[in-house]
Amino acid sequence: MSFKPQLRNFLTALMFSLAMATGGMLSGSALAQAPAATPAATAAPAAAETKAPAVATETVDNPYGIDALWKQGDFVSKGTLIILIIMSMGSWYIGIVKIIEQARMMKEAAEADERFWKESSMQKAIDTLHEDSAFRFVAEKGLKSSEHHEGTLQVIDLNSWIGMAVQRAIDTVANRMQTGLAFLATVGSTAPFVGLFGTVWGIYHALTAIGIAGQASIEKVAGPVGESLIMTALGLAVAVPAVLGYNWLIRRNKVVMELMRHFGGGVHMVLLSRGGKTKGR
Repeated sequence: MSFKPQLRNFLTALMFSLAMATGGMLSGSALAQAPAATPAATAAPAAAETKAPAVATETVDNPYGIDALWKQGDFVSKGTLIILIIMSMGSWYIGIVKIIEQARMMKEAAEADERFWKESSMQKAIDTLHEDSAFRFVAEKGLKSSEHHEGTLQVIDLNSWIGMAVQRAIDTVANRMQTGLAFLATVGSTAPFVGLFGTVWGIYHALTAIGIAGQASIEKVAGPVGESLIMTALGLAVAVPAVLGYNWLIRRNKVVMELMRHFGGGVHMVLLSRGGKTKGR
């Protein structure tokens, strides 16, 4: 009987038993460690939650702003505020309208210089301009004066008669260009005083509140003083754009009228020298 097969079977069984024992120990240690790791994992979110508390946001209304001024102000404060708003709206409206008008006049001047003098007669040259063009208006007045120089008008020489007609037309255009600028000048000069009136009225309310309370507490003074400062700021905010716009528009008007006078002088000379013909200018 040979012992080798039995010895081999015994060794195989022993190795299998050792493997089973080792696997059981490893699985037992893993199970022992798993419950210990669970509290640590659950503690981490709890710590994170305790470190980042929720921040509560509050909306604080300003009791001294423009909204509070309108709600708490009397009829004088509201009336002053409405006047300043009307001044500001009127200034911006007039400024935008005048800028558009001046831009159109400059465009018409360029078109007149390009088309007008290339025609063979004054009437054909006038027909090249737009019907509502100020340059056409001046040319038509000059042509009409040259065609109606008869009767008692012959006492005045043709040169002076055409010159007066052209100059009157230019003056009419200049007066039209000045329309609205007086309002800008008025707003620029009076808006600070309107704001100052609101300032004085707010200080009056502050002094009245102090007299009624018998003490100069900040709660009694802050509202009326804030109202007065708002009125001062609004007065300046209305006046400064009006003054700047007025000066700028006056400068642009001078440029436009200089172009108009050059055109009127050319019309005057053509009507005198060519008898209504533009050729040879």
